[in-house]
Order: sequence, then C-alpha cells, then structure tokens
Amino acid sequence: MGFDDLDVRQGCVKQADALGRVMWAAIHEGPSLYSTAQRTAWCPHAPQGQQWQERLAGQRIWIAGAPPVGFVTLADGGYVDFAYVLPKAQGQGVFRALMLVLEAVASGPRLWTHASLMAQPAFAALGYDIVHHEEIARGDQTLHRALMEKMRT
Repeated sequence: MGFDDLDVRQGCVKQADALGRVMWAAIHEGPSLYSTAQRTAWCPHAPQGQQWQERLAGQRIWIAGAPPVGFVTLADGGYVDFAYVLPKAQGQGVFRALMLVLEAVASGPRLWTHASLMAQPAFAALGYDIVHHEEIARGDQTLHRALMEKMRT
C-alpha cells in the first residue's frame, strides 16, 4: 500500500471497536521505545464498548484502509487526540495521508497533541514543534511524551 493509492475516509463511531484494535496493535506490536510494562499500563486491552464509543463520538475521525490500517481523530480546540497506524503499515505514508486530510479541514490557528516517543518524529516531520516534554503516570509506570503544536497562519 502506498501513499498514492491509500483510501482515507471519514470514520464514524460504529467503527470504534475496529479502531480500538488498531490502537492496541500500534502500541503493543512492532518495535517500541516503551517497555512491555509501560505499553500494558498505557493500553491494557483494545478499547471497545460504550465508553470508547462515547470518547470518539465528540471527535471527527479519519480512517485509512479497509479494514483500517490507521486512524486519526480531531477534538475541539484543534486537539489531535488519537493517531495510530498498524506496525505493518508504518513507513508507507499512512500517517501523513491521514494528517493531511485532518489538517485540510481543521479550523483555528493551532493544532496540538500529546505525542508518544514513537509519534514525535512523525509529527515533527509535518511541522509540529515540541512545546515541552512530559511524564505521566499510568498505574505503577511512568510514560514519557511531548506536548507538540503546529501554529497555522
């Protein structure tokens, strides 16, 4: 699958369980800068069910591939809440394609996200700058991430 033939489309909450599986696989499969314990604390199981659907319901969703190989969401205030690509599809332009669609329809002067160690280079390649690094606690684990933003004119 290449960037040129990638199917990126608007998603909906009905696809929540499939997106939860993409999220889980992106965190747990393939190379990672996080330990197994950190990944388990971050996402112990694939998100699903009503609470996950409600979390996605207030956001705009874009999905790449059928079945999904990646997705991104945009919440109020320009917040990119979720951005996940299956390990087998990484490095093929999926993230870039999703983000270009998201950025084309987003309004406001700023897009921002909390980027994992794995996502920071991908966001940086699209012009997002690190505002500051953060440590967050998940259970008995500490996860490192960065607040990143892209100012738009």
